[in-house]
Amino acid sequence: MRGSLKAYKSVALDSQKSVASPYKVVQMLLAGALERLAKARVAIEQDKPAQRGELLGATMMIVAELRMALDHETGGDIAANLDNLYEFMMAELVLANSSNDIEKLESISQLLREIKEGWDVIPVELQE
Repeated sequence: MRGSLKAYKSVALDSQKSVASPYKVVQMLLAGALERLAKARVAIEQDKPAQRGELLGATMMIVAELRMALDHETGGDIAANLDNLYEFMMAELVLANSSNDIEKLESISQLLREIKEGWDVIPVELQE
């Protein structure tokens, strides 16, 4: 049953991504990364290393996708800074996973929240 629910959620997310604007997809990715980080923290607190690893691996994939989506030509310095920040986050995720470091997870979460807050206030006319 759990596998079926997971598959359904995956299909539902893929469907949303295919009809969502690029702006909305980035919002969804940021929200997904934050959700997985919160769950990874709980997994660390509950001493569930397999679950922690799975969640942090998924978070790394999301951060990698955000990084690959950067438009360096149009984005200039902002894209370059985000690229460096995403690279830093991925390295920190590896360290957090290997050392069960909740503080690193909180630091990464804070960075992602700040990016998401900035993204969320982009005016509608600039979202395309």
